[in-house]
Amino acid sequence: MIQRIKRMLGIGRPDPSQGNSIIINVEKLERRVALLEDGVLEEYTVEREGDQNIVGGIFKGRVKNIEPGLKAMFVDIGLEKNAFLHFWDAIPAALDAGLEEIERVGSPKKQQQKKISSKDIPDIYPIGSEIMIQVSKGPIGTKGPRVTTNISLAGRYLVLMPYTEQFGISRKIEDPKERQRLRKIVQKLSVPEGMGIIMRTVAQGTRARHFVRDLAMLLEQWADVEARRDAHPAPVCTFREPGLIESTARDFLTDEIDQVLCDDAETTERIREIAGKISRRAKRRVFHLPSAPTPIFEKVGIQKQIDEAFSRQVWLPCGGYIVIDETEALISIDVNTGRNRGSKDVDKMIFETNVEAAVEVARQLRLRNIGGLVVVDFIDMRHRKDQQAVYKAMKDRLKKDKAKTQVLQISPNGLQEMTRQRLNESLRETMYEPCPYCQGRSRVKTTMSMSVEIQRKLNSIIQKHRDSLGDIIVVVNADVLNRFKTEDSAILVDIERQHSGRLIFRSDPNLHRERFAIIDAATDRALEQN
Repeated sequence: MIQRIKRMLGIGRPDPSQGNSIIINVEKLERRVALLEDGVLEEYTVEREGDQNIVGGIFKGRVKNIEPGLKAMFVDIGLEKNAFLHFWDAIPAALDAGLEEIERVGSPKKQQQKKISSKDIPDIYPIGSEIMIQVSKGPIGTKGPRVTTNISLAGRYLVLMPYTEQFGISRKIEDPKERQRLRKIVQKLSVPEGMGIIMRTVAQGTRARHFVRDLAMLLEQWADVEARRDAHPAPVCTFREPGLIESTARDFLTDEIDQVLCDDAETTERIREIAGKISRRAKRRVFHLPSAPTPIFEKVGIQKQIDEAFSRQVWLPCGGYIVIDETEALISIDVNTGRNRGSKDVDKMIFETNVEAAVEVARQLRLRNIGGLVVVDFIDMRHRKDQQAVYKAMKDRLKKDKAKTQVLQISPNGLQEMTRQRLNESLRETMYEPCPYCQGRSRVKTTMSMSVEIQRKLNSIIQKHRDSLGDIIVVVNADVLNRFKTEDSAILVDIERQHSGRLIFRSDPNLHRERFAIIDAATDRALEQN
């Protein structure tokens, strides 16, 4: 009863500005999860009503066509776009790519397997054949999802690999004694023949009985996948990853999280139920924080940080700033000194700005969920030791990122290339769509450009209808009309002299700058419309 009263009054609940917190906002059309570290927004995820996150989903698909030139096949998994399956991703025995972060500890059930090459794939999986695959990357832009036959199921502490006899421990667990303890537990677990498991980072310090329970749950889950696979023809989804709330509780509710605040009572109880299966301590860290009258994200002071996640320009504490541009080919990030005038030593000022930029770039990649090829243009540094320090700052900050990253050294020109695993579309692509006017250019034509374009159209129309056309009405944006009245008034008078009728200019406050209409005043017929 005392604990309940404390929760109701907010007594004992940690301050969101201190430690690590998860803030959950639940609304009718949208669910939002924010991860804070000492009050700073580090991760932000949005799930909307009707969204279908297929990453991690397991499907029984049907091979639709094979492209030997691409060394790939396209698989129908029941979605609008066929899935892309590279030949190498179709060979479970050859798939080690997903184990780059894992130290193999050996398999107690090693078997000799026939070596399979990519040349064998078209014979093993001919057109029309059924194949079990898992989505490794969701559809992005015009590309369909990417899939693999290296299937895995993630639990709280373990990852089950039904088709791969690999046993491993996350490399992020660095303590040698702990690794040795976990190795002994791995070897004692009753893993079925032909299957393998990986111990996740959260397994550190966990008792053996928790692994037994986690493995039993995963094996039961896999049995359900097999039952659905056998009961339905392809294409069919046999497993889908849990929703945002459930996956948040599974992946984030660790000892590193000091509290979870949620503004929905029903969701709070659901999280407490999931947390209760983890530990009593985890359950006690989940609090209900009603949002009315102030929304929870504003109440804890992170709405401004969320808004900044969509800004092209991000300011640094020193007064410098970075500019982030997402393009089809890569993510371009430029570093500028801006208002940083804190040191008379220019080298020191540049170094300070670059270090802060490296830390912020790593945060922004994680926050915006942007990936692929990233190129950072740091301010030129004369000393190699400064370049190394900035490189180390970037590497250290990226350790917090769950997505796989590869970072190269800074070049003599100050450029640093890196890649970040991209599983889904970025936050910007999820929340925004291309502007119907600028078509994604992020620019509109200047008033001078529009004046030149309209003058050209008027001259063409006058020449074409010289003997049949009277007065002409030109409807334009107010800014363009203002230019007509000032800088270009003499030019328009000259155009009117070449015409037998009058030129009548009107503005429409609702008309976009790049839109205009040229109308025959006598018939009200549009002669030109853009």
